[in-house]
Amino acid sequence: MAILITGGAGYIGSHTCVQLISQGYKIVVVDSLSNSNIESLNRVSELTDTEFPFYNVNLLDPDSLERVFEENHIDSVIHFAGLKAVGESVLRPLDYYHNNLTGTFNLCKVMEKFHVKKIVFSSSATVYGNPKLVPIKEDAPLSATSPYGQTKLMTEQVLRDLFEADSGWSIALLRYFNPIGAHLSGRIGEDPTGIPNNLMPFISQVAIGKLDQLSIYGNDYATVDGTGVRDYIHVVDLAKGHIKALEHLMGTTGVEAFNLGTGKGYSVLQMVKAFEKATRTAITYSIAPRRPGDIAECYADSTKAKKVLGWVAEKEIEEMCRDTWRWQQRNPHGYKHDQVLT
Repeated sequence: MAILITGGAGYIGSHTCVQLISQGYKIVVVDSLSNSNIESLNRVSELTDTEFPFYNVNLLDPDSLERVFEENHIDSVIHFAGLKAVGESVLRPLDYYHNNLTGTFNLCKVMEKFHVKKIVFSSSATVYGNPKLVPIKEDAPLSATSPYGQTKLMTEQVLRDLFEADSGWSIALLRYFNPIGAHLSGRIGEDPTGIPNNLMPFISQVAIGKLDQLSIYGNDYATVDGTGVRDYIHVVDLAKGHIKALEHLMGTTGVEAFNLGTGKGYSVLQMVKAFEKATRTAITYSIAPRRPGDIAECYADSTKAKKVLGWVAEKEIEEMCRDTWRWQQRNPHGYKHDQVLT
């Protein structure tokens, strides 16, 4: 039996593939490659010395998805696939709703047809909207400040309703905070298309000379230094959380949400200083106006994940910064080129 990984060529998906294979699991990967690169999966094979089935399939194409299930013995799914840029979702809401929701509908229908009822869903801390209290617990009020966040929130509700209709389902909703870092090898990492939407790849591209400077959006929040505070988690810790969630699903039915974060908040300026210290590289930055939809602070209470899943984040901020920098130095142009800038 195998685990289907949708969106497995992406940043978190590729790291999760490595962890799964290293722990003896068989995987099948589906990815449309619309916002990822096949080279990431080539490197997953290289790192694990393992070949695995890959299908260039969009979840909006249910017939092709059915073929994946027909040709493989799938017993569970980790669902990463989706459009994922908050700012872009504000500009292209219909694309985000259509892709992320319809893709999930198709996936669940095909899963039902093949009697596969275990799924780990890649959700997000964006489902908490602008939280009134931090650290955030799973029972905090839910809302969203962008179409991207709404698609995560709506998908969570769809999966809850699916379980209400059929109690044979076993579902984990993993609410990520801010994944950063890269595999220790420097062979796989975050490879954003165009100008990065997330802080750490932006910082690292400034450090490598690909971008001129970092724009810090807002320095007048009610935080330690006026810049936004977030919970940054190493992508390898996050990948391990998926395996813990999957193992939990194997012996139970139901639907549960879990925060995956460190429980520590770092401001943008603190992250800049941590990166400079870890890499001995100066980061040029300027202050820009706040962005619509941004919030002051957001960090996790991950007590439930520790208690129920036996999972805790292990890596500290310095290691996250070093691993990000190693990936960036060895892959200055992401997966497009292998040469190192000198």
